Amino acid sequence: MEAPHQAASKLPRVFYRLAAGDALNTYGSQLDLVALSLFAYEAAGNALGTAGYLVLRLGGGVVGGLVAGRLVARLERRRLMTGCALAQALALVVVALVPASLRIPVLYPLAVVLGGAAAVAAVSLRTSIPEMVGAGRRARANSLMASCRSTAMVLGFASAGVVVAWAGFRAALLIDAASFVLFGALVIRLPLPTRSAPAEEPAAQPDEPAPKTGKRAPRWQALVVLRAAPVVGAMAGIRLLDAFGSAAHNISLPVFANQSSPGNPAALLGTFWATWAIGNLCAQQLVSRFMLRRGIEPGERGFALGTCLMSACFILIFTDLPTPLFLLVAIGAGLGDGFTEISYTTRIQALADERRGEAFGILASAENVGMGTGMLLSGSLLTLLSPLTVVGVSHAVPIVLALAFLVLVARTRRRR
Repeated sequence: MEAPHQAASKLPRVFYRLAAGDALNTYGSQLDLVALSLFAYEAAGNALGTAGYLVLRLGGGVVGGLVAGRLVARLERRRLMTGCALAQALALVVVALVPASLRIPVLYPLAVVLGGAAAVAAVSLRTSIPEMVGAGRRARANSLMASCRSTAMVLGFASAGVVVAWAGFRAALLIDAASFVLFGALVIRLPLPTRSAPAEEPAAQPDEPAPKTGKRAPRWQALVVLRAAPVVGAMAGIRLLDAFGSAAHNISLPVFANQSSPGNPAALLGTFWATWAIGNLCAQQLVSRFMLRRGIEPGERGFALGTCLMSACFILIFTDLPTPLFLLVAIGAGLGDGFTEISYTTRIQALADERRGEAFGILASAENVGMGTGMLLSGSLLTLLSPLTVVGVSHAVPIVLALAFLVLVARTRRRR
């Protein structure tokens, strides 16, 4: 393990370019998510068109997560990330230029391409970060990436409506495609390693399977990782249910905004997400300025505590709080969300290089399954129940599981 001053050392300057490129990539993803959702609604003429597009996109993410582990193990990761970016750009260009009569037949298959390519690219990037910056700097790198990504996400959601209204669907999709092309061009020229050399592979962790030599890799490598590293399986289960809760609050927020501020619901939503982004940026500062400088690296406990804070704050958001408390709770939600992202990414990156891709693929699939089922079920429940009830139940489950996980981690450490 590296000394605290080594862990807190500066990141390579070129890595900041990568973080900026990833933020641009994230901005394009959020922009095209909104633009294509509206595009699907207009093309189909009903809400089922949007629902079908979102479900297929999330389904593509599930498939992408399942195959990502094998792809990052066998292919050159820099080219893989570039290929995924160009695939998304090409899909957007095709949708933008296709005649109106072919929009639906073309849009739905390409939704799978967009979801799958995004999942594979995310797994490739997260798997490569320890090799790019060094194992001792991965928490700092993750905090930087999470902050840039969260800011880009909010900007993408906030500007999507304006861009579509001002430039139209086709122009918006071509702008999105350009962002992916720029990211691909940046990554392919990135002078950073993406894979560990065989002689420098880290030793196996206590909950990690030892690499097999002289034998063919098992067909279901993901099951091997889960069986040999139960912490990864537990975190994947919590992330699945946490994504379910995220779908619930994302669907419930517009309903709640219309009920609480019928005169200007958009202002309430914009205020919430902007404040949430501030909390997310605070998480990055907390990790980099206070934890890493003291040699404290976020891990399993940080993941569990961040999940509890995030879920509890999202429940409180729907309780009609006074404005000052509403803003404080929104900051708490962003803080917990950012801290959880940094903690679980850093923890999974502690696995050896040949196991890391499979673990991130499992987590990506779990998140997409949770988000997809959460959207379908929460949308149905909101016709019968209040937003507070739907969000409260959806987020209470990950809180309970995160607390149980926290107890399990504490007991395991005491036994060791």
